[in-house]
Amino acid sequence: MAAHTDIRAEGWIARLPGPLRSYALLARLDRPIGVWLLFLPGLWGILLGGAGVGQTTWLILLFAVGSVVMRAAGCVVNDLWDRDIDRKVARTAARPLASGALRAWQAMTFLGLLLVLGLLVLLQLDPLAKALGAGSLLLVALYPLAKRVTWWPQLVMGITFGFGAPLGYAAAADRIDLAWAALYAAAILWDLGFDTIYAHQDREDDALAGVKSTARLFGSRTRPFLAACYAGALALVALAGWLHGVDRGFYPALALPAALLAYQVVALDIDDPAGCLRLFRLNRETGLAVALALLIGVA
Repeated sequence: MAAHTDIRAEGWIARLPGPLRSYALLARLDRPIGVWLLFLPGLWGILLGGAGVGQTTWLILLFAVGSVVMRAAGCVVNDLWDRDIDRKVARTAARPLASGALRAWQAMTFLGLLLVLGLLVLLQLDPLAKALGAGSLLLVALYPLAKRVTWWPQLVMGITFGFGAPLGYAAAADRIDLAWAALYAAAILWDLGFDTIYAHQDREDDALAGVKSTARLFGSRTRPFLAACYAGALALVALAGWLHGVDRGFYPALALPAALLAYQVVALDIDDPAGCLRLFRLNRETGLAVALALLIGVA
């Protein structure tokens, strides 16, 4: 595979002063897709939770801000753990810590600021959601280590990034129930699928660096694995809606996300890094399509 990077140092990022540009790249502000993929499960949970219009709007705003902050915090933690590995991988060698543009102490200071902002967002939620949100910090700190000890780091990533779904549901419904559990499981499988696509960008470099992933584990057998992940995610979203008692219009509306997920399975070429990145990014539209179906179901 040809050398490939997904860093975008052009556009508004290029107009920032040098030090600020490095912090923006460390926070992945050049690539908002990660914010979307962290935010969307939370949006699913908020919509399914069925709070009033005012409360729902407020929660969506809080989760949007929290997603920007906590995605940035997660990237800082990831890059602190991985800076030595990142230097060996073409896609990540230009990251600020790997390239030396920022020092570890600067990243730690930035992380402290992000965590304070995240705490301010968390304090706006009710006690149940506060407790769940506080517990998720351990996941944020530990998931970058998964690639060193298991072939399933994408599953750990799903457990971490997908946590927005149960958190959003608890914040809106103020309870934990079977619909809460089904939606969380759906988010985990969805994340597991699209992060496996993402990991194929680094498959060869990861092998040289000794980094494990589901992309390396399944290799040429990724397509049936991806189909199973996405079929399970869709079925669990439908189950969550049924358990919560959504309107019947919800089920036909799932045809759109189902089509987008099926397209990813069919179009996948694991030897095309740029193509894998395009399919990965398509999950923003896929997640929004699930949110639309939920909105139809609870309206």
